[in-house]
Amino acid sequence: MSGPFDAEITRARTSMIASLSLILLCQLVGEVVVRSLGLPLPGPVLGLVLLLLLLLARDRFAVLARGPLQGDGVESASRGLLANLSLLFVPAGVGVVQKLDLIAEHGLAIAAVLAISVIVTLLVTVATFLIVSRLIGPRNAP
Repeated sequence: MSGPFDAEITRARTSMIASLSLILLCQLVGEVVVRSLGLPLPGPVLGLVLLLLLLLARDRFAVLARGPLQGDGVESASRGLLANLSLLFVPAGVGVVQKLDLIAEHGLAIAAVLAISVIVTLLVTVATFLIVSRLIGPRNAP
């Protein structure tokens, strides 16, 4: 027996699958473009830029608001992914546990590299902030 709720659930599932497919398609296109052109950029980053451009174009041109771009389908799928983001780290954690012998052997070097990279990241962030704040200049409060 199927009622109005069943149709609504089916429609929501179809929208979620279509939206996730669009996200993965953008990632695939980004990966193909990066590999074929030999760009020094991760493919998923280019795919994310492509998805951003699609969403901006959807908001500007109503004709693009079809399928997974209709309504907030992509946004809902993204929220679902972010809500379960911790599950995506499980394979990485399993990989680390499988390589505990390497971590025990090179643990001090790994810790040193991590500490140095954190310090370098902080210094570059501060330098970038200082450069940008000088370029923008002080703003007068209204």
